[in-house]
Amino acid sequence: MNTTAGHLDRTVARAAVARAVLLGRAAATLTVTGGVLRLSARPAPLLAVLLLVLVTTAVALVCLARDPRLVGRPVPVLAADAATVLAVLGLGGGDVAFFCGAVGASALAGVLAGYRGLLPAACYAGLGYLVAARLLGSVGSAASLAGFVLAFPIANVLAAVGAAAATAALAGQVESAVRLVASAQRTAAAAERARLARELHDSVTKTLRGVSFAALALPASLRRQPGLAEQLAATVSAGATAAVHQAQQVLEGLRLDDPDGEFAATVHRICREWTGREGVAVRVSAAPTDLPLDLRYELGQILRESLVNVARHAGATSVTVELAQVGAVVRLRVADDGCGFRVPAGWSGCFGLIGMAERAAAVHGTLRVVSAPGRGTVVETVVADGSPRTASYAGASS
Repeated sequence: MNTTAGHLDRTVARAAVARAVLLGRAAATLTVTGGVLRLSARPAPLLAVLLLVLVTTAVALVCLARDPRLVGRPVPVLAADAATVLAVLGLGGGDVAFFCGAVGASALAGVLAGYRGLLPAACYAGLGYLVAARLLGSVGSAASLAGFVLAFPIANVLAAVGAAAATAALAGQVESAVRLVASAQRTAAAAERARLARELHDSVTKTLRGVSFAALALPASLRRQPGLAEQLAATVSAGATAAVHQAQQVLEGLRLDDPDGEFAATVHRICREWTGREGVAVRVSAAPTDLPLDLRYELGQILRESLVNVARHAGATSVTVELAQVGAVVRLRVADDGCGFRVPAGWSGCFGLIGMAERAAAVHGTLRVVSAPGRGTVVETVVADGSPRTASYAGASS
């Protein structure tokens, strides 16, 4: 991961923990100050502390929301926070609100400055001991409070260490998550490029190679065999037209699916568009499925080719399309009530079926065809997790 990305990860982690520290400090301060407020004979200073904590916390959260990069400038941020803590000390006279504020400020220093935040935490601890000494000198029951008041400032150092460790751990988790997502994106992009290259090689490239051969032979044929030249010219024209059509099919296949939506919606759309062109009713039963991009693409192409075959050969009046997923097994079934046919052994001559079987094999699946004259046709694709396999041509006549 580059330096900029790593810096962004740390910024995200620091901003998240800083928000948590600010909210936690505000909640603790408001809780304890609200409790003391009921018992205090002078509520005005405590109310001022409550108002100050609310305002400063709200301002800090808004600033962080607008520009999380503020966590990258710890000195001015911690200076402003220290001013708030000192204001709480001045207003409250060193009551428990100050100690809560100091612990929160120490934790914030650990978040923004890492283990270098121990320096301001130590300063807050020293200030806490000064305040504790003054409190112990003015309280009659000093012995009962001494343990608590003298131990509490140590929480500043512990808060700084804990916050620094938590921020570092969160930054590491964010960085790992970003790396994982980036790796998945690179893998998906590579798979998409490989699939597109395969599509172009299997269709457009082969057609254009044939056009090239015909075009090379054309000049010599023009002088010696005009009739052959005319045939070659027709071949070039037909090949160019076929290449354009095949390129359009590849592009249409890329646009078939919406990766951000449910694949069931894609199935419905393919069937609806086919019905609009052919006028044959399609009954669709498509359950919501969570499929990877390559599987979605190949199943969409198999469905599209199956419907094209129905339109060309079946003479059907209705078609049923079913998509279901049970565990890791995905099943796509296309059935029609057309004329049917006798499935040849090895699907000899059925290049469309062979192509669909190869698509199924590309995603570790199998294709099965059941048909008989006068009894319609069923094309079923089953894909399950497993190792890659060769194309399987399962044909049956009934």
